Amino acid sequence: MNQEIYCSVNTCHYWSNGNHCKANKIMVTSDAMGESLPDNFDAPQASMASPTPASSCMETACKTFVSRQSDKMNADGVYKQS
Repeated sequence: MNQEIYCSVNTCHYWSNGNHCKANKIMVTSDAMGESLPDNFDAPQASMASPTPASSCMETACKTFVSRQSDKMNADGVYKQS
């Protein structure tokens, strides 16, 4: 199954033209959980995370974000697809 993930955060390493997310995996979690986890805890470890309830989209975040200028692009085990 082909899935498309869209993201408008063009300062992210995984962002591509047309607002496509090119990360091979993503992790979306609650803001509170995202703030408490280290940068290297991301989509590859998602099955070990506790479920995190949210009441609205405003309480959620993409944990996979990495700035285009970051030196930690590979710290989370996620890579950019071509």
